[in-house]
Amino acid sequence: MSLPQAMTIPTLVTERLVLRGHTRHDFAGSLALWTDPGVIRFIGGRASSENEVWQRLLRYAGMWAMLGYGYWAITDRSDGRFLGEAGLADLKRELSPPLGEVPESGWALDPAVHGRGLASEAMRAVLDWADTRLDRPETCCIIDPVNTASIHLAGKLGYRPRHTGTLAGKELTVFYRPRNTSKL
Repeated sequence: MSLPQAMTIPTLVTERLVLRGHTRHDFAGSLALWTDPGVIRFIGGRASSENEVWQRLLRYAGMWAMLGYGYWAITDRSDGRFLGEAGLADLKRELSPPLGEVPESGWALDPAVHGRGLASEAMRAVLDWADTRLDRPETCCIIDPVNTASIHLAGKLGYRPRHTGTLAGKELTVFYRPRNTSKL
């Protein structure tokens, strides 16, 4: 069995953001993100260690190499500042029922930039890319039912709740979004 060819991670540019592949220089920003109580309260509820964040960055690179999709670092277009992360993943979560082969979308931004529409802007770029580059009928996302901001954003992006799932004993809502084929 041969490995897939090395993939260049595409750079997505929006009005205010640049979404690019992670580098080792994103470690500090990613560590700050994944230890911020405003970020983690709905995503596991516990701060990540330095090792866990480093493994996360390596996993992001590996997803692009193995799957042809993954996560981007979100940076401010005006000054290059690290703002967060967004993308698509196949994390093989121990979710019941399982997601199967459906790419799971996700986003996390520094709480200091919440409320400015940046998560929406980033995810629209991610999903526009996915709609034209991935041959998948749909994507999904899983959201804590009390995370009203992410539920609202998911709805704006075209995600609709389909069922609940259980992950590590916690009930989550699983949303799905059909591929937008009008852009093909």
